[in-house]
Amino acid sequence: MHTVVSDAGPLIHLAQVSKLNLLRRLFGTVVITSKVKEEVVDEGLRLAHADASAIKEAMEEGWIVVEEVPEKLSSAAKRLAEGENLSQSDAETLLLARQRKVEIFLVDEKPLSDLAKMYRLKVWNTWTILLEALSRGFIKTSDIEFAIHELGKRRHKLKPEQATEILEAAKLVLFRRKNQKTINP
Repeated sequence: MHTVVSDAGPLIHLAQVSKLNLLRRLFGTVVITSKVKEEVVDEGLRLAHADASAIKEAMEEGWIVVEEVPEKLSSAAKRLAEGENLSQSDAETLLLARQRKVEIFLVDEKPLSDLAKMYRLKVWNTWTILLEALSRGFIKTSDIEFAIHELGKRRHKLKPEQATEILEAAKLVLFRRKNQKTINP
């Protein structure tokens, strides 16, 4: 299993649809910065968001780990944040992922995702995570349909064509999985 670094978005969105544990099944350990923890847990609990409790519980279980960003990296993140119009939290998370040479960086925000790709990081968003979980048989297509609906109610609404693309990708994943079982019984 691979250790990954995550930004706030995928943690929040997966917790909102009760699928946070997929990260544990897919990766084992998820690393976040203290600023991401402040955003998703501390602020979330202050605002009484249920997803914050789920993320806090994962931290208590030890599979979401908070890693302090060294001062040198924090200084570089400040410059990056100013230069790229990012939050300090996003910049620190990106630079930590780069420094650790993680195989996968979890992020939902397009500007941060694009920058991560420029740094040659492999980027997965919430939908990539759900589709990978589907391909491994951890969830069903109905879970993805539920996520599209539920997250749409929570300001993570997809354009209709994006939702259609995700559902088509889910069908393709299931088709490939079925054919793989036929080839390798």
